Amino acid sequence: MDNTHGLRGGVIISCQAPEDSPLRDPHVMARMAQAAQKAGAVGIRAEGALDIAAIKAACTLPIIGIRKHHYPDSDVYITATTHDVDIVADAGAQIVALDGTDRPRPGGQTLAEVIAHAKQRGLIVMADLSDPAQGPAAVASGADLLGTTLVPETSQDVRPHGPNLRAVEILAKAHPYRLVIGEGRYATPADIAAGMRAGAGAIVVGRAATDTYALAGDFVRAAQATHVPN
Repeated sequence: MDNTHGLRGGVIISCQAPEDSPLRDPHVMARMAQAAQKAGAVGIRAEGALDIAAIKAACTLPIIGIRKHHYPDSDVYITATTHDVDIVADAGAQIVALDGTDRPRPGGQTLAEVIAHAKQRGLIVMADLSDPAQGPAAVASGADLLGTTLVPETSQDVRPHGPNLRAVEILAKAHPYRLVIGEGRYATPADIAAGMRAGAGAIVVGRAATDTYALAGDFVRAAQATHVPN
């Protein structure tokens, strides 16, 4: 059975906006998803029931759905519980991405329990990892897809503030029967090419493609830092 859901070999666009962004609106996210589909993307990553439902109604690409929620008893916040999985499933996502690290989850739930519940809901499961060493446990727990979403910046990155290719290489070699998704700081066409060469079966691009608010801020701060008054 192929659980890649048509993602293999392509780019997934993350259509998300932070709480303080003027772009944070389901209609805006849906239009971004339509633009991504027209450009040739193979999937959309989206957060929250309203955005997922709006995107589901606006385009035909598979949706990797997540729910971000901070719990008082855990640092895990990306689709941390079975309840979060239900929210993603009910909104219409075909794939759920969740924190696949070994950190304690809210309410004492385990990664295997949350993944099992997602499978019962008929969802394909993507595990967001912070270290390739977490891959075997995620696979043993039932994850179909492995992502480098939470891998922090290191000296191994392809460039300063760029993606970590070493994590992709390790996961791809260790798990040849799982689709490895490169995610985290992919911002240029060169990054995409490098990630694919490293073994990624698909790559997620977010901020660089959809966060106009954050990118505009980068440009403004650069101008302010270098402007010399007359």
